[in-house]
Amino acid sequence: MSATGPGAGEAGAGNVLYVCFEECPEERYPLLLGLLREITPVVQPLPPDAALADVRGGLRYFGLDATGLAGMIRVRALARYGTDCTIGVAGNPLLARMAARAGAPGAVREVPGDPAAVAAFLDGRPAAALHGVGPAAARALCSYGLDSAGRIAAAPPATVQRILGAAAGRRVHELARGIDPTSVTPGDLPRSAAAEYRFGRDELDAGRRRRALLTLADRLGHRMRGEGRVARALTLTVRYADRSVTTRSRALAEPTAHTPALAALAYALHDGLGLQRARVRSVALRAERLADAAGAARQLSLDPGDERRRRAEAAADRARRRFGPRAAGPAGALDEDAA
Repeated sequence: MSATGPGAGEAGAGNVLYVCFEECPEERYPLLLGLLREITPVVQPLPPDAALADVRGGLRYFGLDATGLAGMIRVRALARYGTDCTIGVAGNPLLARMAARAGAPGAVREVPGDPAAVAAFLDGRPAAALHGVGPAAARALCSYGLDSAGRIAAAPPATVQRILGAAAGRRVHELARGIDPTSVTPGDLPRSAAAEYRFGRDELDAGRRRRALLTLADRLGHRMRGEGRVARALTLTVRYADRSVTTRSRALAEPTAHTPALAALAYALHDGLGLQRARVRSVALRAERLADAAGAARQLSLDPGDERRRRAEAAADRARRRFGPRAAGPAGALDEDAA
């Protein structure tokens, strides 16, 4: 693998780019997706701050290889929006993601396409660096000595399947060999709302992470209620000190913008990761599949406390609109501003 500055690079790395926009506010993200679509129409949004792009169609038009196009994207993003990018260039989405996350932000990194170079790139990568391998699966593999992609690839496929199960084991064994059957799927930015909390230091305290999730759930709920929208699903994204990322999604029991319901699902997603002493850099929540609140069905509740909580929530929303966002909020939320 090599790291390059804007516009430099070698041919043969592949035509898939994984682009991570550094310090990207939510309102700027659609503009940066538009910048990518100036290079190629095959752009897959990965909110809140990343995207995949297949640039084969732009190679001849711009007279550059994929790494050169990646450098051009960095220059344009900086010039127009003051946003730097970290870009991985490879033959498939898995390797492109891993290349982008294999070093410091603000660079173009490529994985050459020949099998020997791919194997050398993967050999020492930790199991958790493989996209789709969460903390629990990584711990299971490490307990059997399969703590790196190279060791997983060298193990018999049946061994990995016994540890993780048949389907997951086959998938992880292929990933460890650099095989990723997925392709870049172009699409529009889904209707969603997101909020992220960046900790001042790598956070080890699970209780403080849960307080950050409450802060984000409250922020999303307040925003959606003000816009007359509800969410049908919630996505949690956890970024670690080593720049790896874990994402989990789950549907809500019913479409809602109610802060306690959002927070409860966020806690469940977080606790299901089994992070224990993980060093967490930031957490983000994304409310997915937004719909108009007026047309959303709501189940009747037999809990009299639920109606009281909703009335209190509506009163807090009115106070915020009049006196500002700090006027009211749930007890336990963090005081610091979320990014």
